[in-house]
Amino acid sequence: MNAEAKNGGRIEDCVAGVLAGDRTMLSRAITLIESQSPLHEEMAQEVLQRLLPRAGKAKRIGITGSPGVGKSTFIEALGCQLTGQGRTVAVLAIDPTSKRSGGSILGDKTRMENLSRQAGAFIRPSPSGDTVGGVARRTRETMLLCEAAGFEVVLVESVGVGQSEVALRGMVDYFLLLLLPGAGDELQGIKRGIVEMADDILITKADGENHLRAEQARLEQQNALTCIQPATPGWKTQAALCSARTGEGIPEAWERIEQFFRELEPKGVIAQRRRQQTVDWLTDSIRDEMQRRFERHPAIQARFPALRESLLRGEITAVSAARSLLADFDPRRQN
Repeated sequence: MNAEAKNGGRIEDCVAGVLAGDRTMLSRAITLIESQSPLHEEMAQEVLQRLLPRAGKAKRIGITGSPGVGKSTFIEALGCQLTGQGRTVAVLAIDPTSKRSGGSILGDKTRMENLSRQAGAFIRPSPSGDTVGGVARRTRETMLLCEAAGFEVVLVESVGVGQSEVALRGMVDYFLLLLLPGAGDELQGIKRGIVEMADDILITKADGENHLRAEQARLEQQNALTCIQPATPGWKTQAALCSARTGEGIPEAWERIEQFFRELEPKGVIAQRRRQQTVDWLTDSIRDEMQRRFERHPAIQARFPALRESLLRGEITAVSAARSLLADFDPRRQN
């Protein structure tokens, strides 16, 4: 069997396995998506193309918050509630990449031990890599694979640093911000821009001695929301309390999400958001591909070290160096 026929068979098996809900084949398909091998990328796009008609039916929910706010604990509590109701849930946990090995720390499966044992759940830690904001480069494609595999809800957790929230907002329907009680915005690393993107805010760990502080934080956030334009037209952002440890507020949080879809889907708001996100995805893909081709270009690789040294010695400005490299860039000349 020649290589082309062999790869065609692998694609057929991958597509059939994902459509059948085979978790092993779904994991292999995601690995294929995440690979930077040119051959694997070509195969991955063929798999996605064939699965595209079966994607797009899940509720896409993004969850963010500063490290330590309890994102994974909240997701596990919510996920267990949903699987307990007979729903299927895919969790895409964007895991911080190890600076030394380049690999994912992969802590989320251990942090979501109970959820990982549920038959209706699928958890995929994915290394954030060097993409802007720490959102994995192929998160959008992974979402489509999970939808084609039949998952009704896709929860995407960001690492909660830099611009990850902005990137995540651009790929989900509903965006939930988690905040800690008793910690100021400065301590949580929360900027007003992040709050403005949230469809709802939850104050976490609202139990025991924290309950009063949590309620105070909720009131402060609710008051602040009166001065901010809603993130989604036709929807009023609210602040509420929850405790993943006691389960308080978890059912109410899901009811808010369902209310969001009940009210906005018939109006076409979510469909319009997805259309815009698809166009943005195209723009991002072009930018990423052009940067990758630029970095792989033989002329760029040959000249970059010398220009970098000139830049560091103060002999040339960064703009001049960039223009010099771009002048040598011919996308048709690749290795």
